[in-house]
Parts: sequence; C-alpha cells; structure tokens
Amino acid sequence: MEFTEAYKQTGPCCFSPDARFLAVACDYRLVVRDVVTLKVVQLFSCVDKINFLEWAPDSEYILCGLYKRPMVQAWSLSQPDWTCKIDEGSAGIAYARWSPDSRHILTTSEFQLRLTVWSLVNTACVHVQWPKHAARGVSFTKDGKFAAICTRRDCKDCINLLSCHSWEIMGVFAVDTLDLAGVEWSPDDSAIVAWDSLLEYKVLIYSPDGRCLFKYSAYESGLGVKTVGWSPCGQFLAVGSYDQSVRILNHLTWKTFAEFTHAASIRSPYNAAVFKEVDDPFQLDMSELCLSEGLSRNMRDNGTENGSEGGSRVKYAVMDVPITVPAQKPASDKPNPKQGIGMLSWSSDSHYFFTRNDNMPTVLWIWDICRLELAAVLVQKDPIRAAAWDPTCPRLVLCTESPHLYMWTPSGACCVNIPLPDFRIVDLKWNSAGSCLLLKDRDSFCCAAIVSALPEEEPDEQTDETSEDE
Repeated sequence: MEFTEAYKQTGPCCFSPDARFLAVACDYRLVVRDVVTLKVVQLFSCVDKINFLEWAPDSEYILCGLYKRPMVQAWSLSQPDWTCKIDEGSAGIAYARWSPDSRHILTTSEFQLRLTVWSLVNTACVHVQWPKHAARGVSFTKDGKFAAICTRRDCKDCINLLSCHSWEIMGVFAVDTLDLAGVEWSPDDSAIVAWDSLLEYKVLIYSPDGRCLFKYSAYESGLGVKTVGWSPCGQFLAVGSYDQSVRILNHLTWKTFAEFTHAASIRSPYNAAVFKEVDDPFQLDMSELCLSEGLSRNMRDNGTENGSEGGSRVKYAVMDVPITVPAQKPASDKPNPKQGIGMLSWSSDSHYFFTRNDNMPTVLWIWDICRLELAAVLVQKDPIRAAAWDPTCPRLVLCTESPHLYMWTPSGACCVNIPLPDFRIVDLKWNSAGSCLLLKDRDSFCCAAIVSALPEEEPDEQTDETSEDE
C-alpha cells in the first residue's frame, strides 16, 4: 500500500460521490482537495465550526451543518461565489441532508417539530409536521423519485410517502409499531422495511401503497432489533438482534432461511479461518556492527523510550479450532447495553457480510451467504472502531485506533503498518471507485491506495497463510 502524508482535520471528512474530490472540515473552514494529488481545489469559510458534511449526489454542492448556531451553509464547487444559508430561527436545526436531485435540502428542527424541504432553485419550502427522528427515519428510493418519512402524531406511528419532484404527500399509512425506530426502501424500490424499537422485536415489510406484506418477530420478552441491512442485490434482508444473532429473510416469501449465532466458543463443524492479531517485534541483528560508545548509548536510550512505538509490529496468526474469543458481560443496571449486533454491512457483490457483536468488541465475523456458513473470524487486540467494504470487490478493511490497518479478502488476511508517527486510525472510508481509502486520526488524516492486484479467490479452500505489509 502507498500512503500520503498526514493533513490536519478537526471534524468530518468525506469523498464526493464521483470519487474525484475530498471535503475536509478544519474548524470553520471547508477544504476541498483533489483525490489524486490532495492539492487544495477550493477553500470556503463558514460562520462557525463545521459539525457535519455531506456532498450532493451530483458532486456539485457541499452541505455544511453548523449545529451550534444552528445553521446550514451550502457551497458550489464550480461557482465559488455562490452561497446558501438556511436558518430555522428559534426552531433550530438538528440534522440536514440532500435530496436525490441535489437541488433540495431537508432539515429537521430541534425536538422533531417539523421537517422542512428547502429548494435551491426557487427558494420555496415545504413542511412535514412531526417527523419521528432527526437523523434517522428518512429513506429515498434508488431512482430518487420518492421519499419515505417516519412521523408520529397522537401517539401513532406513520409513514409519509412524498414525491421528490413536487414534494407533495402521495400517501400516508399507519405502521403497526409501538415506537418506530427506522425505515428503509429495498434496493429495487418494491418494498419498505420498518422496525420497532429495542423494547419489542418486530420487523414489518410494506408495499409502497401501504399494504403490510409480512410481519416478523423472532422472539418475545427480550430486547429486539438492533441493526437492519438490505443486501445490495435486494434479495436478502439481514436483521441483527440483541440476542447476538443475525437472521436473513428472503425477498420472495419474506421468510427466514438462515440464522447466524455469535458464540464465544468457535468449534467444529465451522470451517472458518480464525485470524488472531499477535505481536511481531521488529528485531535487527547488530552483533557484527562496530559502533562508538556514545552512539551505542544513544541508540539504547532511544530504543528504551520509543521501542514500544517505533518497533511495534503486528501480524495475523491462524488459530486452530476450538477457540474461545474474548467476550464481555454487559452491565445490567445501565440502559442500551453493549450487547447484540451493533455493526452489520454487506459486500458490494452481496456474497459476504460482516458483523460485530457488541459484547465481543474485538471480534469481527465474516459470513458467506452463498454457502450459509462462517467464512472467517478476525480477533483483534483492541476494540474494532470501524470497518468498510471496498465498493468494487470483496475486500474488507478495519481499524482499532491503533497504528495498523487490517485487511481481509477471501484469500486471506493481513496487517498493514502505517508509516506515519503517532497516527492511530479511528475511522476509515472508501471512495466510490475503490481507488482511495481515507484514514482518520483524532486531528489529522491521510489517504492510502492499494497498488497490488487483489488475489484471486480459491474455489474450494481458503489459504491459511498470513502476510504483512510495510
């Protein structure tokens, strides 16, 4: 892998949808860089510190959320003199997002009093009363024609369907939930999934005209759904629960056809490769070198002080089953227990998906949906902070707030040492072309590119070899 030098950032960073530019927040300044050269393309000054960034789908405009004001500013990449400010006054702004046509901005006020659609073309605005959530509860169809918005009034949950052309309400239907937690269109726009809060396990599939196609509840008298994710192909719906299991529903009958559990003990008949992160101290044989006494003493002193940082290297060791992975017991006297499937994401080809069970924060599970089995387990030394699939192939990268980047493909896994001093990865993102990887530290960022070709997948067996890159 090749890495750039580190650059300053103080907030959100995100790639443009066309993969050409990188927007970076530095206090009140918005810096737009070219992805290839990282040269500054545009520099914009906001009126306050930037809390949120989002590119318009056409990569022409950038939205900046200044929630302390509260205010939203938008900028044009091709017209630097053009600017837009949105201020809701005393209602405030809790969240903002782009519409699919890149010409409207949707803002949600504080206390979810209303959702407002602002036009950048004719300055018109449309209000939707009583949105259920600020950041969640809004989903657009893939063709960008319709929006589903969760609302709640008179203690009843509803889904409002809006046309993204005229922003008129096309229909409203009630949802059979106690406390609607989220809504998501299917990738083929043929169905809408809605799920209840953690207090009741309930997943509901609706048609766009409001007919309930299926109700699913795996169990009662326990904390329910925690994560929901459609496969990119639209054939599978993964539901992660607080009972540490993932259930897969098919799009034809909406029945469950697979259930994957996350047991602390991995044993046969699992054929998955278990990769465990272990230390690999860098050792240099200097027995035959003749050094002066002062230089030798200086190297010994520096090695004692900095050996743990500069000489620290890690690698993956392939473990034999049975093996017990680290697990934590969640606190029973605190709300929102750290238990259950808190992280779930599908690969771009819908062949694999990964999960993280929150009471096993150092373990990442990778599942093969075609074979309906566990493909691999990555056991890290530190809790997993973020993981992301390459948008072009089944390549997975993850970070643990350490100076290392971890990578998995169907051919194996490897650890990559970051060649930057005091750089610990807390978050990472791919650009849409899969050509560049953004790595974030607490107050800086760098970009990485994979120069070697992706190893071809073995058809019948998975290699047990591990590798390490500088």
